[in-house]
Amino acid sequence: QVQLVESGGGLVQAGGSLRLSCAASGRSSYRMGWFRQAPGKEREFVAAISKGGATTYYADSVKGRFAISRDNDKNTVYLQMNSLKPEDTAVYYCAAGTIVPSPGLERSYEYWGQGTQVTVSS
Repeated sequence: QVQLVESGGGLVQAGGSLRLSCAASGRSSYRMGWFRQAPGKEREFVAAISKGGATTYYADSVKGRFAISRDNDKNTVYLQMNSLKPEDTAVYYCAAGTIVPSPGLERSYEYWGQGTQVTVSS
């Protein structure tokens, strides 16, 4: 069992930056992902990272603006978000999975955090 706690959300103006963190309890040998859910919309994939951090995956909507990374010594995964847009407004969730055949699919992940709100004003 692993617990995930997100932090770093907040209110930012369009064009600004935020860095989200996700602290995991227990071992860090999980593939990690970030998803988001905007009001009235389905939860969608944002980014994922392999256990060692060498491989990353991004949704087309955030490529070139967001960067996922991890520090396994700290059991923490990060999402650096730059050039934020109002359409990035959502609750952002961290997820962890032991075997993640499809990083972009929710069902690939066993554990989920509670989410952190990101609001981008225009």
